[in-house]
Amino acid sequence: MDDAWFTAPAPARVTRDVWAWLRITRRGVALGVVVFGGLAILLLIRLVEKPVHGVARPWTPWITQGVCRAAFAILGMRHITQGTRMTQPGAVVANHASWLDIFALTARKRVYFVSKDEVAGWPGIGWLAKATGTVFIKRAAREAQAQKMLFEERLSAGHKLLFFPEGTSSDSLRVLHFKSTLFAAFFTEPLRHKVFIQPVTVRYTAPPGSDPRVYGWWGDMDFAGHLLTVLAIRRHGTVEVMYHAPVPVSDFADRKVLAKHCETVIRAGFEAGRA
Repeated sequence: MDDAWFTAPAPARVTRDVWAWLRITRRGVALGVVVFGGLAILLLIRLVEKPVHGVARPWTPWITQGVCRAAFAILGMRHITQGTRMTQPGAVVANHASWLDIFALTARKRVYFVSKDEVAGWPGIGWLAKATGTVFIKRAAREAQAQKMLFEERLSAGHKLLFFPEGTSSDSLRVLHFKSTLFAAFFTEPLRHKVFIQPVTVRYTAPPGSDPRVYGWWGDMDFAGHLLTVLAIRRHGTVEVMYHAPVPVSDFADRKVLAKHCETVIRAGFEAGRA
């Protein structure tokens, strides 16, 4: 695989003249109010929801979805969906380009992200992840049984789990090779005969005249700098979310075959969109 994209210079930041700083201020304040205001409401409702419904969370995901939809309205960024969102129990897998993926994938579908456990300790992001029901896992072979039990608990509660098999984000212009590690938990008994996996393609179109990688967030790019770049963009582009046909885990011989299928479907959707 050609990794030259990873070491190529990152996109030049959007020119931050007085108008850009006005956009940053206006959008940043609005986004902060929506995100942290939504978080406060979610936590208050969760005080009742948790003792009544436990892990099920029938109420608070509506708040999360509303916040994510509002975020695109604040940015002035088009959010387009194609295909049918699955109703079967199971998980969603998608390509990963940016922190914006979290908003794009949550805005139209109730999902609970699967993340490495160190994210729980990140300031700000970790608190939001915990509050919205993110599943934190340790990526070690000895944790396989614990992962299986955790996934089974969440799936039994009706949750749709979501993870990024690439294991990292890209520059938004490509789909990286899928790792099969997290697929293994779905091949244990009795999960393999109960759950489905839905591949989802996420594709960004940059505003005319801007760097086509402007929405990509990868490597050692810092979050704050990229957030300012996104807030400063005068007229935003588009994010498309394409839902592909869900497949039963039991149709596949092992985790590697399933991971390859999902990668092939997502990559085909990505390339078709670019064409």
